[in-house]
Amino acid sequence: MGKTDESHATAAKNIKAWAREMEGAGLDAIVINTSGCGTTVKDYGHMFRHEALAEDAARVSAIAMDVSEILMQLDLPQGEDKEMVIAYHAACSLQHGQKIKTYPKDLLKRAGFAVVEPADSHLCCGSAGTYNLMQPEISKQLKARKVQTLEAKKPDVIAAGNIGCMMQIGSGTGIPVVHTVELLDWATGGPKPPAMTRAAQGMSGVPILR
Repeated sequence: MGKTDESHATAAKNIKAWAREMEGAGLDAIVINTSGCGTTVKDYGHMFRHEALAEDAARVSAIAMDVSEILMQLDLPQGEDKEMVIAYHAACSLQHGQKIKTYPKDLLKRAGFAVVEPADSHLCCGSAGTYNLMQPEISKQLKARKVQTLEAKKPDVIAAGNIGCMMQIGSGTGIPVVHTVELLDWATGGPKPPAMTRAAQGMSGVPILR
């Protein structure tokens, strides 16, 4: 908010770095696992359309992909039934910003999880970048509504694809909140998501960023 010049300067550094990689060994994709960031990178072409970096910015945006997009291309094997209900929260930046609506749910189902969605799944959780800082009261109302609709599904775990959403929802529920990819990793032999382990031990399930 109000940091347009600083934002563009940081974006320009990213564009130059990725452009060098594209011109060197080459890149097939820029894979992003936080949908808020992904929406911005995919918008670089528009952000820099009138600047000297316009061509490179457009090239970067063209190969930017959410992690769910790349995983859908890998044709992952069908997993066994995990006997676990996952409430999927669709981040605004993913379902509205990037128009990715089904991939995360499809991947979770393929991994063997039962997937449910809250009522009014198109509505924001109240995080929305800096919205929870600039409009805390409305943000709290949106969070309470989102948590209520998610908990109404009685899930074992809540999954989302954006850090801001995970922090926002996790601060209002005792149900563990994890990134979609954490569940997919666990389902294919990786470690159990830390938030699930903490919840089982009676600790906070709010994601801890390190």
